[in-house]
Amino acid sequence: MFALDLQKSRYKDFKILNFAAQGNLMIIATNIQKSYGPLKVLKGINLEVGKGEIVSIVGASGAGKSTLLHIIGTLDKADTGSVALNGIRIQELSERKLSDFRNRQIGFVFQFHHLLPEFTALENVCIPAFIAKQGKKEAVKRAMELLELMNLRDRASHKPSQLSGGEQQRVAVARALVNNPSVILADEPSGNLDSASALELHKLFFRLREMFRQTFVIVTHNLDLANMADRKLTMKDGLIDL
Repeated sequence: MFALDLQKSRYKDFKILNFAAQGNLMIIATNIQKSYGPLKVLKGINLEVGKGEIVSIVGASGAGKSTLLHIIGTLDKADTGSVALNGIRIQELSERKLSDFRNRQIGFVFQFHHLLPEFTALENVCIPAFIAKQGKKEAVKRAMELLELMNLRDRASHKPSQLSGGEQQRVAVARALVNNPSVILADEPSGNLDSASALELHKLFFRLREMFRQTFVIVTHNLDLANMADRKLTMKDGLIDL
């Protein structure tokens, strides 16, 4: 188990931050609609998320939470509507530019860590940096700094099978951060962890926001995590329930 001291964090007691009123937006999603065959999953989502804000999205299975996250993260495309990330309208990017934008600007953390089993923790963290054509020395230095931040420096040479579930997920978080993205999108990030490891992971997100001012959008069934966020949004039947 790793521990994070949040007592000195200026975010410790923050719950609602009016980023939108400050005109300081990282994500603007407008009229997002998505269907799979006859099934209409998203029915006109409008969402604004401020820079440095942590937003949680909750709702029943099938409400469209993961689909919305995948569209914001450019892993899927909306049928109609638009998404702007950090001032860039992503639907206007070519496939090549979109792939590069995704790698450099968006970090993903999923329920299943998706670490490559044949590589060490350090190598797994370095992969997005290598894809972004960073130099090996620079990438390894950044990856080691992140593993140290996660209290995993002594596990850098271990392969995923030699790590606990909580350690694997922290390696996945480090991998998401290695290119210093503007946005972290997390889909049930603690769904595979025990309650103690889940709580530490949740605290870690707030520590990272304090250090790097990244924006987090977290889809979760974990109400403890959801209630820690600056804003908690509920999705129901393909819409954000206001």
